[in-house]
Amino acid sequence: MPRLALATAIAAAGRDDDLAPLLDACAAAGLQVQARAWDDPSVSWGRFDAVLLRSTWDYTGRLREFLDWCARVSARTRLLNPLPVVGWNVDKHYLADLAARGVLVVPGAFVEPEQDPLPALQAFLAAHPHAAEFVVKPAVGAGARDVQRYAREQEFAAANHLGRLLEAERSALLQPYLPAVDRDGETGLVFLAGEFSHAIRKHALLQRDRPSEALFAPERIEPRTPRPDELALALQALAAAGAALRMRAPLAYARVDLLRGDDGQPRLLELELCEPSLFLAQAPGSAERFARALAQRLGAR
Repeated sequence: MPRLALATAIAAAGRDDDLAPLLDACAAAGLQVQARAWDDPSVSWGRFDAVLLRSTWDYTGRLREFLDWCARVSARTRLLNPLPVVGWNVDKHYLADLAARGVLVVPGAFVEPEQDPLPALQAFLAAHPHAAEFVVKPAVGAGARDVQRYAREQEFAAANHLGRLLEAERSALLQPYLPAVDRDGETGLVFLAGEFSHAIRKHALLQRDRPSEALFAPERIEPRTPRPDELALALQALAAAGAALRMRAPLAYARVDLLRGDDGQPRLLELELCEPSLFLAQAPGSAERFARALAQRLGAR
């Protein structure tokens, strides 16, 4: 029986709703499966036939340490998703790669640590004169941590937030806040072994108060059937990522997060290929489908 580790984090203990059903489903599919924290130094990762990244959600503040760990694991066993995918996907600069390949993304501008925050923010606002609100987020982040929504008149507060990120040597991303999210929420499409599995609706999350400092912000989730144009954009984004990374095989998992733009068209908010919640509880049978695909990939009988 192949041995599979589901990589979580010490800080995420008890917070990953996908973990228990996936452990049960993997065991039923013929895998010897264990959940282990990536930051537990006592774990011998080489004794597993594969390590599946799951709730490694605290990596954003320890990025170099996390990527070094991924490299060590990848040298000893099979990392899912693979190391090049992880290294590309943990930084939202990948959105520029996808936009260059024709994927319709939420518009935005990256601000780098060497830039002055207020002029950079003013240039962004001038480029988006119709955006009544906007979002400041770190380029490396997860779970809405350090992300905040601002009105245009909050320019100086937003510049202070941006300045704190840059001072910490963190690149930032500025994006218009799309009003459709308050009405329609966000659509997340989950793909397992390259095949569409299910979709969820994530209700509007960001408020104009202060950035979240929690490991991840609480979310309201419900099942959703994606529209044809959303499914088409998700497939296009995955194909573009595959071309950018020269991938030969489907990824073990992916989540494609979309919002509706002011023109009514879906736009890519994020392409989650590293450690996304897959919301298995929202789609009965999805944990079992995922486990069977993993078992087939690892050669379980």
